[in-house]
Amino acid sequence: MYVKDRLRRSMMFVPGNNPGMIRDAHIYGADSIMFDLEDSVAYTEKDTARFLVYNALKTLHFGSKETVVRINDLSSGLGIKDLEAVVRAGVQVVRLPKTDSAQDVIDCEREIERIERESGIPVGTTGMMAAIESANGVLHAAEIAHASDRLIGIALGAEDYVTDLKTTRSDGIELLFARCMILNAARSAGIAALDTVYSDVNNEEGFIAEATLIKKLGFDGKSVINPRQIEPLHHVFMPSEKDLNKARAIMDAIAEANARGSGVASLKGKMIDKPVVTRAKRLLDLYEAGSKIDEVEEI
Repeated sequence: MYVKDRLRRSMMFVPGNNPGMIRDAHIYGADSIMFDLEDSVAYTEKDTARFLVYNALKTLHFGSKETVVRINDLSSGLGIKDLEAVVRAGVQVVRLPKTDSAQDVIDCEREIERIERESGIPVGTTGMMAAIESANGVLHAAEIAHASDRLIGIALGAEDYVTDLKTTRSDGIELLFARCMILNAARSAGIAALDTVYSDVNNEEGFIAEATLIKKLGFDGKSVINPRQIEPLHHVFMPSEKDLNKARAIMDAIAEANARGSGVASLKGKMIDKPVVTRAKRLLDLYEAGSKIDEVEEI
């Protein structure tokens, strides 16, 4: 069963045709493991990858990690086969690629519900996320984000998107509009916003700069393609001690005001309003959730 709201700082792609990586996927520390049946798998290996991922989901234990499968586009003729396998195997979340409209989400959900019913799986067990990879998809981001209650988030797929724009990836300026559209669409629907991969695994400085940018924008996390990217990504998303101390002080001031029976709280002479409290609580929740997961990984 999928969880709507959970920590998703990192979502690691694992090629569906690589048995060794599939077997070891849970040891690297990513919050979510995303088995890929689409771009990383050659057409001649699609059936093999589907079989491997199906058996992995059925027989392997991935601990507290969220399991996600990126299926092939439904229009490719492979997507339905992918859904038949991974939904029956019990995947938590299906990632739909190349989502251009709300109808794409609705069509995928209809097939998932059919498979759940045929398999005796409670309807609604399987979550979804939608990857937006085109100018059309970006312009329809809000409709996509609201298309299904199963959606846990929407994600940016940058390579196809910049190709559609007739440009290439550079310092990130070409992605700013898409990122802002996707982020605001996700927030309006109350779901996660997930950023695209950073493909140069040897450029840690560039990766950290991009991760810092998307955190500042408000994204929940980022897809990664190499285990080496996980630790620096989590470090970027970890709140600083200064921010944590301020958040704790805010929550203490609120608790003190409540104990006095006062509806007004202040800190260092400044009124504490609701948005400030919401941000402080979210920061502390993020720290606690991240700490718990990282502690489990170290044991």
